Parts: sequence; structure tokens; C-alpha cells
Amino acid sequence: MTKISNLHKKWIKNPDYKEAYDESRMEFEIAQEVIEARMKSGLSQEELAALMSTSQSAIARLESGVSLPSLRTLTKLAAATNTHIEIHFKPIKNSKQKLAA
Repeated sequence: MTKISNLHKKWIKNPDYKEAYDESRMEFEIAQEVIEARMKSGLSQEELAALMSTSQSAIARLESGVSLPSLRTLTKLAAATNTHIEIHFKPIKNSKQKLAA
């Protein structure tokens, strides 16, 4: 079986795939962080849902990357998984946009 990461490495060379991926990168990264937090906590989707007072299907949607969760939802997830949230703003490489003075 091929791992998704191996497929991604192959597909990212395709300009159409890369453009679509770049447009959805934030959703993918947040979904991955949600999955990792849950798994490192040893929780099933159902157990995490109970701790967050939501449904298993809501957790599945968070992990699918279909939509961006609110900060309130991420805060509940952090509490349920005994983690904390960090947000970083980093400069874009090769950006020609000038910062406002």
C-alpha cells in the first residue's frame, strides 16, 4: 500500500495539483494537527467528541480538512487533549510585497 505522503510527493510535481494544494494548505495543516493531537492523546474520535461535548461526526469533519474550525473549537480540542494552541505568522519566502511603514 502506498502512503499518502508518498503520493503527495509524486503529485506535487503536477502544477495543477500544486496550485490546488497551496490554496487548501491551511485546511490540510489544521486537519493534520487535529488528528495528531487526538492520536497522541490516545483518544478515539468518539472519546474526543464526548470530551468536547460534540458528536463523533463533527470530529470526523474537523479531521477531514473540509472546513476551518473556529478558535473556540480549537480551544476545546486543546483542553480535551491536554495541549495548547500556538499561532505563528511567518514571512512568505520570495514575497515582493512590502510591509506598511
